[in-house]
Amino acid sequence: MKPLKVLLAGNPNVGKSTVFNGLTGLRQHTGNWAGKTVEISQGSYLYKGREYLVQDLPGTYSLDACSWEEQVAREAIEGGEYDCLVVVCDGTCLRRNLILVCQLLAMTRKVVLAVNLLDEADRRGILVDCKRLGQLLGIPAVGMAAGRGQGMDALKETIRMVAEDFLRPRPIQIPGDRKQRVILAEQLASQVIQGQDRGAILQQRWDRLLTGRRTGIPIMLLMLFCLLWLTIAGANVPSEYIWKGVCGLYQILQNAMAELPWWLREPLLDGILLTAGRVIAVMLPPMAIFFPVFTLLEDLGYLPRVAYNLDHAMEACGGCGKMALTMCMGLGCNAVGVTGCRIMDSPRERILGIVTNSLMPCNGRFAALILLLTAFILPGGGNSAQAALGLTGFLLLSVLVTFGVSKLLTCTVLRGMSSTFVLELPPFRKPQVAKTLVRSLIDRTLKVLGRAAVVSIPAGLGLWLLAKVQIGGVSVLVEFGRLLDPVGRLLGLNGIILGAFLLGFPANEIVLPIVVMAVTGVSGIATGTALEQGLLLAGFDWKTALCTAVFFLFHWPCGTTCLTIYRETGSWKWLLFAILLPTAVGTALCLMLHGFFMLL
Repeated sequence: MKPLKVLLAGNPNVGKSTVFNGLTGLRQHTGNWAGKTVEISQGSYLYKGREYLVQDLPGTYSLDACSWEEQVAREAIEGGEYDCLVVVCDGTCLRRNLILVCQLLAMTRKVVLAVNLLDEADRRGILVDCKRLGQLLGIPAVGMAAGRGQGMDALKETIRMVAEDFLRPRPIQIPGDRKQRVILAEQLASQVIQGQDRGAILQQRWDRLLTGRRTGIPIMLLMLFCLLWLTIAGANVPSEYIWKGVCGLYQILQNAMAELPWWLREPLLDGILLTAGRVIAVMLPPMAIFFPVFTLLEDLGYLPRVAYNLDHAMEACGGCGKMALTMCMGLGCNAVGVTGCRIMDSPRERILGIVTNSLMPCNGRFAALILLLTAFILPGGGNSAQAALGLTGFLLLSVLVTFGVSKLLTCTVLRGMSSTFVLELPPFRKPQVAKTLVRSLIDRTLKVLGRAAVVSIPAGLGLWLLAKVQIGGVSVLVEFGRLLDPVGRLLGLNGIILGAFLLGFPANEIVLPIVVMAVTGVSGIATGTALEQGLLLAGFDWKTALCTAVFFLFHWPCGTTCLTIYRETGSWKWLLFAILLPTAVGTALCLMLHGFFMLL
């Protein structure tokens, strides 16, 4: 029997993804900021012997096809290839949501209204008469609190009734004029909404504080500092314990494999185990802290406030506030930030966001930046607060460079008018801490860590070969560094460091381990020698470390991000441009920084 097709439509940030997850059982990521769903997600479920195919359309405020989201949603609905259209509304701001409902009712009759977030509406003193609303509109209406699973069974039954024509909605006559539709929505809302929103005044006060001209930016910087301090302070001890565990495992396996030939034992232990172990020890603790806290801020609804605060600066640079959201995504993973650029309305701004996203350091670079700060740059190593302050400074440099490069591009190769930026500031919501922790650890931390580990295994084997094979008594890895030494010295680095960046193209996490491997030999660090001691042998001092940190901030994107850029643009030209752009910025800054050091 052919599956019945169901579409989910609605404004951004009304809980469509949560409803989708509740219906299909899939773990699509949900977030408290507008425009999160940037493509059509699809899933299915079985109910009373029938299969239902569900598609989650991008959130849209109207179907006038002014933006990518509106165009995709409109084409899917106008195509008519569905058996039921579920329109999800937010019970806390029903008036605005009903404008889209009226527009949809003018296009199709097979509509089910799902009034979501009624638990939040109840807490704020808002009562919605869903039954009365359905009668006024001439369609079935279901009250829900999808985050708690309330109303899901009723929604499934109502979808079945409409999809199989047991219930035939008879929508009211909808006026064609937009102004008249707005008036109709207001009249409907006044008849079904009771009570006064107790949370509105409090939220307005918070918004004046978090988005005010004098307070918005300082609070944003303070929160960034606190997030980074918490990440650094909490990651130090776990990283040490994990590395000690890796070294202990190395010793155990070395004894157990003593009888094996060296050409089998050393690649497994010195190549794969140590390289993958360093990556895990350095990456896992910071990510296990950064991603959950970042996700909590997302669920709370703070990220749209960041976009609002940065909108004026982005507009002055020829971009829009949505680019601030993709920059925030890039802090976790640049590949995710590139994909997130789909939320931008203008193709020009989308390309701008894609090619500049790698100017923001991803989480994979944080560990190296922290190590360089604490081991070489800060006097005496500093403390966690000083390291967090230094890392905050690095991130501010990335933001300023992104603004400057964006301005340059919009005045040259990406000239054009900026699109209108419409952003809904969602209500602050209490994050579901347990779900957030599980989701961020599984869907983000372990996913990124797994990618890095998978990359580090063949990389470790390849590096072992480069370090083991010798030409004239010198390893290929060291010889490669010597060839690059003149260029590296100009940048304030050296050939081994520059070679490590080139060989670390698969993942930023393995750059510093490559440096250590080149100068110590693959087995010299197996007994637990600290990574910074290996960097000392590579000629690191505070000047070299600062130039290396700048090049970590601005160089070519990793292999995963490059693949994502090509998939998003479909153009080798833009991929090459996205590789050369941050590399040119990093090269120029390192040349200037090294020149300044030469004058000291």
